[in-house]
Amino acid sequence: MTRTMSTHDFSVLADAYAVVRLRPQDPVPPWALASPGFTCITRTVDEISIVCRDADAPLDGQASRGWVILRLHGPFPHAQVGVLASFAVPLAEARISIFALSTFDTDYILIKASQLQSALRALAGAGHTHVA
Repeated sequence: MTRTMSTHDFSVLADAYAVVRLRPQDPVPPWALASPGFTCITRTVDEISIVCRDADAPLDGQASRGWVILRLHGPFPHAQVGVLASFAVPLAEARISIFALSTFDTDYILIKASQLQSALRALAGAGHTHVA
């Protein structure tokens, strides 16, 4: 059986990003709420994860730096199947690790900045269109 995945437009957000880990009982810090542009704050029973501009992340603490964000151009209906997979599969085949996030309307994929050109080639090969 041949499987075909849908193709989509995507763009690369302009800034460099970091993923910061805090303890679950910590308050959300003011720097996270003040970070302009894309910011994602997720609290679970195990941790708080904050994705923000690299320049806004604290220098102390646990942080993974050097990410870029691919914005998949939505909105996507919640019943639509395979949007994230259509990006994740070609990136995995190119040996590119991802950190995926979703909002009500769309999906975002973080990849290491050092792998951006390889990711763009892999996604173009899968039929996705990089738009400015």
